[in-house]
Amino acid sequence: MGVPHHPPQEHPVSHPPPRRPDTRTLATVTHAAFFLLLGASLARFLLRHPGEPRTPWIIALSITLALLYVLGPAAGVTPPPGPRRPAAAHPAPEAPAPTAPPAPSPGRLLWLGLVVATWVVLVVLAPSFAWCAVPLFYTALRILPPRAAVVLVALLTVFVVTAQLQLATAFDPNLLLAPPAVAALATAVFVHTERQAQAQRALIDDLIRTRRELAATERREGTLAERQRLSMEIHDTLAQNLSSQRMLLQAADRTWDTDPATARAHVRTATGIAARGLAEARRLVHDLAPAELAGGAGLADALRALDAGPDVTVRFHLEGAPAPLPDRVQSALLRIAQGALANVREHSGARTAALTLSFLGDQVVLDVADDGHGFPEPATTSTATGTGTGTAAPRTSAPARGHGLPAMRARVRQLGGTLTLESTPGEGTVLSAAVPLEPTG
Repeated sequence: MGVPHHPPQEHPVSHPPPRRPDTRTLATVTHAAFFLLLGASLARFLLRHPGEPRTPWIIALSITLALLYVLGPAAGVTPPPGPRRPAAAHPAPEAPAPTAPPAPSPGRLLWLGLVVATWVVLVVLAPSFAWCAVPLFYTALRILPPRAAVVLVALLTVFVVTAQLQLATAFDPNLLLAPPAVAALATAVFVHTERQAQAQRALIDDLIRTRRELAATERREGTLAERQRLSMEIHDTLAQNLSSQRMLLQAADRTWDTDPATARAHVRTATGIAARGLAEARRLVHDLAPAELAGGAGLADALRALDAGPDVTVRFHLEGAPAPLPDRVQSALLRIAQGALANVREHSGARTAALTLSFLGDQVVLDVADDGHGFPEPATTSTATGTGTGTAAPRTSAPARGHGLPAMRARVRQLGGTLTLESTPGEGTVLSAAVPLEPTG
């Protein structure tokens, strides 16, 4: 929301991508296929081998395998579905080569080992459970590094072939060739899909970085152009006027005793030039005011017209009876709202933001709230200056991040107001700027 949650864009921080609908569908299909194959294998064994001494062991091992498969995702030892994210956030755009994922944690390796070991025992006791290995291919490819995953898939395939040959009454080449073909096809499709996804993510990251660099370059160029324009304006108006005044006053000082009339004429001319310079200075200050407030537009109308980009819905609320506000107060509150919405768009991951302008008699309050991810830890900051009625006492301060919040604090400090920030992880952030109003009448 109103505060950068990370350092400036020069050092972006990657967040875990949200689970897309296609990855959720793939996970659901994989889990459903595993339990369907496990149930079908158990039913086939019970129908063809009723009353055998190994039946209780087969049932117990089937239940154990099902529980292990369920407890893995529930305990968080399995990675989220979808291709693994490369370790490098911004590979070279010309040839974004996939990078190896980080080494799997001991918990994941232990869970996968227990699942595979239980399945192997089941296959040895009942070859009917061999085809449960197909969903395990996907799990191994998701957890292990590529080479280790290929080795495990090959071993699982050997068990499948052996089990199928045990079940066959006569030698069938299909039983020898079909499982390796299926395993090779599944592995190739997964690896190809993962590399394509990594290349696409690399391209997207590069485009985002390029867009940010282009925006920063445009801002710098705009700032330099504006500085050049102002320098030329000041040189051609205020500086020239001040130079003329200085020469006239020096001339008046030299002739003050010998020719008082001429000296007074010089002073009157310098006074006229000073009046024109004052008018020019006021024009320059007026030109620097926010364009949204030009033409007599009120602060409420300017806030209502703000937006935070196509991905964030901004709502405006007005509370209390509107009162006339000084130009500097309107300008400061508008700039604070613009900065806060810019941070909502860039850092918070929010979908909605709410602007509330409240007139409380002795003060005006601007609240900017979002439904983003908030800060990694609870934070409440408050900056108060002056003695405005209703200002909050300073609370626990968190270190400022970026340049947005210090600029907002500076604006509020100049007006003797209070800036308050409250954020909770997962519940968004609320920024409140309260500015005291001078009593009227």
